[in-house]
Amino acid sequence: MQTLIFLLLTFLIVIFSVLLYFKNKHSRVDKLNKGICPSCGDKAKTFYDERTRSTFKVDVISARVLKNHGCSGLNDIEYTCKTCGLKEVYSQSGSSNCSV
Repeated sequence: MQTLIFLLLTFLIVIFSVLLYFKNKHSRVDKLNKGICPSCGDKAKTFYDERTRSTFKVDVISARVLKNHGCSGLNDIEYTCKTCGLKEVYSQSGSSNCSV
């Protein structure tokens, strides 16, 4: 009986740990897509020039496609922070318009 309870508790801990891992990974990708560095918390800076009445935006996060696996494949995207030097690579589904 003790073994069964121990196995059940271990199973529940493993399941919740995996769910927490995917939640943290998803929130990091969301921050990177919004232009916020998850490591240093730096955001994009906007400047307004009153003379020309134009707004300039300096992005902190730069995204670069490493591999494009076709119409129905995944895209490997490398995110780089210009402030702290953070580099992370994530695979995201490509929404490219392919006409065959």
